[in-house]
Order: sequence, then structure tokens, then C-alpha cells
Amino acid sequence: MKTNTHFCSILTALILAIPTKYSVAVPIKFADSIQQKPVVAILATGGTIAGYANKATEASYEPGVLSVEQIISSVPQIKDIAEIKAIQVCNISSQNMEEHIWFKIWHIADSLFKNNLCNGIVVTHGTDTMEETAYFLNLTLRHPNPVVITGAMKPATALSADGPANLFNAVALASYPDAYNKGVMVVMNDLIFCANDVTKSHTTNTGSFSAPNLGPLGHIRGGNPIFHRENKFIHTSRSEFDISSLSSLPQTEIVYAYAFASDLPISILTTNGTEGIVIAGVGHGNYNRPFAAAIQNAFEKGVRIVRSSRIHSGGVDESAEEYNKKIPVSFQKSPQKARILLMLALTKTKDPGDIAEIFKKY
Repeated sequence: MKTNTHFCSILTALILAIPTKYSVAVPIKFADSIQQKPVVAILATGGTIAGYANKATEASYEPGVLSVEQIISSVPQIKDIAEIKAIQVCNISSQNMEEHIWFKIWHIADSLFKNNLCNGIVVTHGTDTMEETAYFLNLTLRHPNPVVITGAMKPATALSADGPANLFNAVALASYPDAYNKGVMVVMNDLIFCANDVTKSHTTNTGSFSAPNLGPLGHIRGGNPIFHRENKFIHTSRSEFDISSLSSLPQTEIVYAYAFASDLPISILTTNGTEGIVIAGVGHGNYNRPFAAAIQNAFEKGVRIVRSSRIHSGGVDESAEEYNKKIPVSFQKSPQKARILLMLALTKTKDPGDIAEIFKKY
């Protein structure tokens, strides 16, 4: 592995080469020492793990306050595991995650791996949209190296804050040789999740993440990971999605179904330039007659539709007879993940049959 000075000089050059809207500062100075441990880059984006409250027992707090250096300083033990490099990508609450930040994270991570500047990457992230960022990187970051997303349900100033332990485990997993070729992973509350199936399933509990269809990939306690199953989906180094020349993705939206839901949102999206719509259907991806008529109209006008379900587990398959068989289904992907896959699919094709095949593979 290269020296710290080499890392700093190359990374600075890479960052200067990234388009202006993706620019980022490197906040840490690197000493001249030969790397003896795995190198893990921590890309900080804010969230509760960087949150601050006036009192340790206060429920309300401000996310995205602490810097990446402050987060790292709260877990000095991670430097026993790996040589740590830190980049402050942004400092936001994750409900404010934007497409350009996804591209910014991707550009930095891709450059780090292409230039052999780190062995693994940890992204600290707010929990609200963590699963979406994880899935986007899982489909687009075409490297076998470990990428681990983590965060916290309690702010850094809270009594029994969970962020330090999550960060310690994430760095340990990103340093672990057997973590290669497993796709992007999420580590929360001593569990290792696959980006395909992980979801936030509780609003406030520290055990808020689950994998409702497939279960976790494994668990990690005290920095010691144990895997229970493999990620069989196509991901990372095997993915066909190349976003290196893109700066945005096709406009794709989610429409939620419910009792006597209006077809107005679908009708509006059909005429405003939207290229894809994911239906978060009731039950097995179902929707009412007005929805069905609006969906058929959108389909005929070239808007690509995917049927998914608002239900957390079970997914949607192709068995329903009452719907247009040319409209793909999401299988076990949630509406928010189906939207990401549809956006990426639309960068390659608008053929409904081809999109259906992509949903089967990923």
C-alpha cells in the first residue's frame, strides 16, 4: 500500500478533477509512514451519527452537526484496525439527500478504488434514506472492495449513543478480507445487511433495520463478522450499469396506492416529462380501476411502469392475471429500491421486456 503522502497527493488531484458540483475538501493531513494495516476511507455525509443535542437525555436533536474528525475521535479504537482516511462529503440529514450527492459519493469512491488508495470504504449516513444510497452504490460502484454504510439512531451526544459501536463494526467489516465481492453492505446494531433487502422498519429504535424477505447477511460483534448467507443478486463488480459519463438519472417517481386512490398523480406525471413510475400497490401490487386506466395510458405514451407493493415483505411476482403483462414487477424490491433500479434501467433501455429482465436479475 502507498504512503500517506502519496494518498494525499493523488486524492487531492482526483478531487480537483471531479466536476465542480462534486468538489469536496480533504480535512485530514497525512503523515509520512508506511501503511501496515488495511486502509479504510470514511466518507461522512452527516445524519444522526453526526447529530448533537443539548442534553444527553433529550429526544430532539440536530443532525449533521459534528465533523468527520469529531466522529472518528469518539472511536479511537478503529485506528487499531485500519489506517483511517476521512473525507467530509457533506453534512446533512438524510431526508435531504440529493441526486448530485449520490454522484459525488460515487465519484470519490470510484476514484479511491481505481487508484488503489484504500482497501475498503465506510459511508456514514443518516438512517432515513440509508437503504437507498446503499442500493444505488450497490448497482453502480463496479469494484469488488468492501463498501459499508452505517449510521446511528441516537445522536452522538446521547446517553448510550449507538454510533460509535456501529462505526467500529463498519470499519472492521470494511477491513475484513472475506468482505470482498459481497456487494454494498449496511451495518447497524451488530447486524450485517445486504443492500438489496435492507430497510428501516422502526422510526426510533436502535434495532430499526431489518431484511424482511431474506434476513441479514450475518452479524458482527466487537468487530468480528460472521456471515450466514451469500448475496446472490448481481451487484457492484458484475453490474452492467455504468454511470461514469452521467450527471443525472432519468426522472422516476413513486405513486402510492390506497383505498379509492385518485389517478390524478399518474395523469400529471404522464405529461410532465417523467420517464418512469413505480406503483406502490396495495397487497400483491394491486391498484384500483382508475389507476389501471391511467397506468395503461401512461404506458402507451412511453412512460415505463413497474408494479411493486407498499407491504414490507412478500414482494410482487408475475402471477396476477388482471394486469398488463408487459408491465414489469419489482419482485422483492421495495418501491424505493424499485425506483432506483428503474432509473438505472432507463439509462440502458426503454423496452418493457428488457426492463422486466433487469428486474429479474437484480
